[in-house]
Amino acid sequence: MNKLNFHMIIEKKLFKGSLAIVLLSLMLSLFSCKDFLSVDGYFSDEIKLDTVFAKARYIEAYMWGAAAAFPDEGNILQNNYTPGPLATDEAFTSFFTLHSYNGMRYVLGEITAGAMYSFNTWGNLYQIIRKCNTILMRIDEAPDMTTRKRTEIMAITRFIRAYAYYNILVDFGPPILLGDEIMASNEGMEYYDRPRSTYDEAVEYICSEFETAAENLPTTLPLMEFGRPTKGAAYGLVARLRLTHASPLYNGGNAARQAFANWKRSTDGAQYVSQNYDEKRWAIAAAAAKRVMDLEGAGGTLYRLHTIEADSDTPPLPAGVTSDPNYYEQWPNGAAGIDHFKSYSEMFTGESVIPTNPEYVWGRKSGIITENTRMSFPQKLDGWNGMCVTQKVVDAYSMVDGRSINNSSEAYPYSETNFTNGVKTFSGYRLNSGVSNMYANREMRFYASVGFSECFWPMSSSTSSGYYNQTITYYFDSPNGKGGVSAPQDCPITGYVIKKFIHPNDAWGGTNARRMDKGFPIIRYAEILLSYAEALNNLKSSHTVEVGGQQYTFSRDMDEIKKAVNLVRYRAGLPGLNGSEDASVVQSMIEKERMVEFLFENRRYYDVRRWGIYEETESEPIRGMNIEGPKEVFYQKVIPNTARIGARIVNKRLLLMPIPLNEVRILPSLDQNPGWEK
Repeated sequence: MNKLNFHMIIEKKLFKGSLAIVLLSLMLSLFSCKDFLSVDGYFSDEIKLDTVFAKARYIEAYMWGAAAAFPDEGNILQNNYTPGPLATDEAFTSFFTLHSYNGMRYVLGEITAGAMYSFNTWGNLYQIIRKCNTILMRIDEAPDMTTRKRTEIMAITRFIRAYAYYNILVDFGPPILLGDEIMASNEGMEYYDRPRSTYDEAVEYICSEFETAAENLPTTLPLMEFGRPTKGAAYGLVARLRLTHASPLYNGGNAARQAFANWKRSTDGAQYVSQNYDEKRWAIAAAAAKRVMDLEGAGGTLYRLHTIEADSDTPPLPAGVTSDPNYYEQWPNGAAGIDHFKSYSEMFTGESVIPTNPEYVWGRKSGIITENTRMSFPQKLDGWNGMCVTQKVVDAYSMVDGRSINNSSEAYPYSETNFTNGVKTFSGYRLNSGVSNMYANREMRFYASVGFSECFWPMSSSTSSGYYNQTITYYFDSPNGKGGVSAPQDCPITGYVIKKFIHPNDAWGGTNARRMDKGFPIIRYAEILLSYAEALNNLKSSHTVEVGGQQYTFSRDMDEIKKAVNLVRYRAGLPGLNGSEDASVVQSMIEKERMVEFLFENRRYYDVRRWGIYEETESEPIRGMNIEGPKEVFYQKVIPNTARIGARIVNKRLLLMPIPLNEVRILPSLDQNPGWEK
């Protein structure tokens, strides 16, 4: 029986396009295993499925087939699986091919439950879940399965299944939880019609599955196995979920009431999202983060921030900082002794060895991240010239001494007039003469992340004249400005591009042009530190909680908060908290830190939602430089002249993506997310 005929039979027996199809169709038709199994073609029927479970190595290949069905987590811009940066206030593009930049489509109101484009991952994630359940049920059929291999496969399979549910939860909201069940075929409609869990039920189930998986996952991996699940990856995802669960949108209070007060399960009237605040959740989130921080390997504590020692090219710390008494101490007690630009930048550009980066709690090599650098490269140098950072992000970066642009010091002033005199080089970075004073005296993460007009582009791998060591401008009459490009949309509409993942050697044009391999950090240790600090900061009383069988007692401990936040600040070369700040000040600092620290790492979309500030942040119009004129008028903060800015919508329905329309119309108990068609 060939694959097409098999699916035709299944569709005749059941109903085309439904969740039941997703849950009942055989996963093997989606994954070619011939490289692993020496079996031609696809597994497409029960006979060959029996063959899979005849040998341990076949089962293992089948398991990795399930893992391979996940999207590349770095795929967050084009044909993206999740809304990502372009659905937030951190990014914008005027690229004409809007159909593939689906984060833009999302905020323009062009995504519907009936037209989800690349966001339609619901069915694929349930296919992964069914494949995992099949393994868990049939693993003991292989006569050559050793106890050790069985333990390994069971742990990884549970992780994969939990990660599939995790992806459903963060994008679509509460899933239908199937447990270990493999749903039978040829049953009546009532058999397949299952209600969704509540948000609380989903969090507890997914975290429990990660905990079980972690018991037998390795703490470390060989370099060649980088990206596979580890104990730290499981614990890190638990920490992220626990923080989200404690946050305002999902933990009672005004944000939860305004978004979800009327969202109840149709089968029993249960609230999908709890309307009762539970402070203890913050303590659980703190414990989950602390467990990652304390996780040990053969050489001691397993994770730490990525740092590069200072050298002769490292600029001195700014003088006169008095807000933090520890600022001038040696790293990690202060900011001295490391190169702040390289410590941040080289994590993303490919300069640091990706599998050995101690900050990667979980990550992967990502060809898509490498390919996406072309979106920022100048058009005249064979780039696409239009993946933009917004003015809001640019303004969020601190001055080099840690002050905001609105409270800059005399020693390190912020000015929107005039230009720099003389070239300044530091840490391998060149700041040209003639750069707007807006971009002088800024913190190192700014220079590592943002391309601005008059920015220097090394592109050292190219050996063709005119394709390396170039200064790029975006004035209207510049070669890469709106008036100089081949089409008006092929320019940086805000006057800024994202350079965070671009290595000085990277080039797209000219002879010998090449790009360094990149990694995508799914979870970084910096996130764990800031999550720990945020969780502690939201406690008003002491709580004793248990995570992973271990008890923790937490209260709002300012010393612990300061220690966690300041590590991230010191790595950036900035002064930290001094310990006298109240909870609201600390929360504001954490929110700002997460915005700049995780720029274009797919955290902002989820953060503004869980904080309950989605409408507030997205209601602000996108701003940038005035690309409609020459240099004399360019450095004005304006709303770009494009209809797409005004067409951006702010609507509570965008808190969660819709469940595909064909699913909710087939299963009566499958409630749609608030505000979406059904």
